[in-house]
Amino acid sequence: MKYSLLVLVFTILISCESDKKSEDVDYVAKNDQEIAAYIAENSLEAQKSNSGLYYVINEEGAGAQPTSTSNVTVAYTGYYLNDNVFDKSDANGISFGLNQVIKGWTEGIPYFKEGGNGILLVPAHLGYGNNNYSGIPGGSVLIFDVTLISVN
Repeated sequence: MKYSLLVLVFTILISCESDKKSEDVDYVAKNDQEIAAYIAENSLEAQKSNSGLYYVINEEGAGAQPTSTSNVTVAYTGYYLNDNVFDKSDANGISFGLNQVIKGWTEGIPYFKEGGNGILLVPAHLGYGNNNYSGIPGGSVLIFDVTLISVN
């Protein structure tokens, strides 16, 4: 009986430890490799910021340039590395404060001026992190085609 209890406790400890290891994925390194592969496969000319955000400026724009605290109107399509769309605005875009969105947008949208457009390739640590969020799997790279319509 003592040995059965000991085996049971040992089994539980091992299973808890293996669950913990699956949660300890280094998404920063994994996402960086995934984004680099996506950029190569799609022949994109992307820049990488110090935070790990990749961005492509297709058209810089000619109007006002926002700061990280600006209120902006942006039209966008959000999708995963497999090109499955998870969110999309209409052509009129949506308005929001850049201090109210994911870090990848707070940092990335100010690379554009009004009328500008491009792509933000957002690793999980600048998006929704390692946990599932509103249907977005934890650790996901998020890609956004964005057009900065206006700085409000």
